[in-house]
Amino acid sequence: MIELIQFPWSPFCIVQRRILEFAGVRFKITNIPPTDPSLVWKLTRQRYYSVPIIKDGREVVFETDEFSQVIAKYLDAKFQLGLFPPQWEGVQDLLWRYLESDVEGRCFKLNDIHFEEFVPRKEWLLFVRHKERKFGRGCIDHWRGQQPSLLAELEELLAPFEAMLATRPFLLDQQPRFVDFDLVGMLGNFLFSGHYQLPAALNHLRDWHGRMLAIQRSASPV
Repeated sequence: MIELIQFPWSPFCIVQRRILEFAGVRFKITNIPPTDPSLVWKLTRQRYYSVPIIKDGREVVFETDEFSQVIAKYLDAKFQLGLFPPQWEGVQDLLWRYLESDVEGRCFKLNDIHFEEFVPRKEWLLFVRHKERKFGRGCIDHWRGQQPSLLAELEELLAPFEAMLATRPFLLDQQPRFVDFDLVGMLGNFLFSGHYQLPAALNHLRDWHGRMLAIQRSASPV
């Protein structure tokens, strides 16, 4: 059985979790604290320390760079999901870089300002220390003050996807590709705290999101 090592609100973990759900396979979830990646370090033989990773029997799969998509491509090949068809090579690369930088950059800040509601109290110090070492002292308070502008920026960044979904059921064509699951992951992080909803003006995106949370693969992916 495949094991997904994650923490629940990570956008990148949500991507892989939803792909596994879409595949309709049994899998195990192991949650780790975001401040303690020691299990990942051990399983990857001291080669990696971020989440997600997956363990498939003796195989441990993890990313090789910031935008490698090794895990998703592994799952796609194993379960024949049709997530990376050749006709969308290059286009998907551009889209997932946009999603995992511009969009994700707003989503995680908006979620992290509510960290006290989902990070166990005993981990607050290490969580704040980790964020401040990466983004500067007082960053979480700074993001709280920026909340209205971050929400406006996120809606603007999502507008191109609304336009794409006005003419087709999924972002690229008639079935979900990797970038659909990637956007689900970024939005899953944004929505995790329960304090937000998808922008009311983005009707096509809201409809798509509901379908993406429920869809299962067809018998014959193209």
